[in-house]
This record gives sequence, structure tokens and C-alpha cells, in this order.
Amino acid sequence: MKLPVHEQFIEQAIRYVSQDQRFIGLLAGGSMMYGTMDEYSDLDLIIVYRSESRHEIMNQRLRIAEGMGNLLSAFTGEHVGEPRLIICLYGPAPLHVDLKFIQPEEFRSRIENPLILWERGSDITTILSESTPSFPYPDPQWMEDRFWVWVHYGAVKLGRGELFEVIDLITFMRNAVLGPLALIRYGHLPRGVRKLETYTAAEVVEELKGTIPIHSFESCYRALKNTINLYQRLRDAQKIVPKKEAERVSVEYLDGIFASRSL
Repeated sequence: MKLPVHEQFIEQAIRYVSQDQRFIGLLAGGSMMYGTMDEYSDLDLIIVYRSESRHEIMNQRLRIAEGMGNLLSAFTGEHVGEPRLIICLYGPAPLHVDLKFIQPEEFRSRIENPLILWERGSDITTILSESTPSFPYPDPQWMEDRFWVWVHYGAVKLGRGELFEVIDLITFMRNAVLGPLALIRYGHLPRGVRKLETYTAAEVVEELKGTIPIHSFESCYRALKNTINLYQRLRDAQKIVPKKEAERVSVEYLDGIFASRSL
């Protein structure tokens, strides 16, 4: 369900890009593509430009974003590994808009089929019809190879009393491992922890709640143990070579840290 604020911005964006011959398309991904928009949805827009204009467009991305509406603030997406992205906040009614600038041929390698909102010619339609999207799934062995090293790291930080480090580590493990594995188990794309409350069973949500610590030694220990327990259960559905000795050593070390503090 698009709201008037979404509709208005899309209309402005189409008018803007259609008047510039360097642009050949405006597309939408995210919740708009899936038909799941609500009052909290942002806009994920893709601006397709002619390849010969690359240097010019990349240098003018912020100015282009300014031309689409009342831009309150914007920054580039290097922190998420996507320099083609401009993350924007428009106003006065606040609207988050992600603008990704790409060349037509870059569409041949994509994770989804976006909606075409406007197109100059038919190059984009042709490329989309000739190629297939592929969403990147995490490698369960990659997770297993790292998980027990992370557990040991968390135990060390717990022993030192660096609880904020432990909290951040558990958050990372939830996003990189538990969330994706849980979503895969229930037939959804592994998008971190997005919509876990909606897409997974109530008992999984309850278990995940147990991985959220407060700033205390015992709470961090319990949350890390719950993270381990849930991972072990989710891992069972995956074809991996388990790191049994790393698992044993890291868990015993963690338990030893807790036992020594509890004496």
C-alpha cells in the first residue's frame, strides 16, 4: 500500500529523470516490489544511466538527489559496501529514500527483479528478460568455521568485563547467523533479522529474545549460551563438517569463565 508521500515522490522522481537524457530508467525494489509497503516503508529506487555518463553521474549523485525533492540529508553507501548508493532523508514529512545509480549491463547480475516505473526505450526490459536474478545465500560451513572462534572471543571479553563488546558480538551473531538460518528454515530469504517476528514460529522468536542481554555479566553469559543453543539446533538442518573440537573447547572455556566469577 503506497501512501501519498510515496506516490508524490515517485512522480517527482520520474519527472526529474525523464527530463535528463543521461537517464534511461527508474525502477523500484524492496517492499514496493514485493507489494508489502506500509506507513513505515521507505523507497528503494534504482536510477539507470547511460554507461558513457558514468564519471559524470557518480560525481553528481548528491546533486541529482537534491533535484528530486526537499533533501534534508544524504550520504553515500560505502559503509554497506555499496558506493553506487545514496541514502537520503527527504521532508518536510520525513521519507527515507535509497537511490542506487547503475548502468544497464549491471542488471545482468542482480538479486531480484525490480519494478520498472519508467523506461526510455526497451534496453532495461530486454536485459531483465534475458537474465535471471540470484539472491546470495550464506554458506553454512562459513558460519560453522567462524562460530566457535566468535564464542571464544565473546568469552574472553566477558572475562575482562567488556560487556559492551559481548553485547555487540551477540548482536552480530544474531544478524549474520541466527536470523538467516531461521528465515531459511521457514522458507524465506536470509535477510538478517528482517521480519523474523512475522516469518518464523513463535517459539523461535522466544528463543531469539533470550539472545538479547542487558549490561550484566550473568545476562551476557546467558545470552551467549542461548545463542549457542539456538545455533546448534538450526545448524542441524545444514550439511556441514562440524568443528567439534573447536565447539567443545570454546564452550568449556565460556563455562569456565562463568564458573570462576560465580564462586
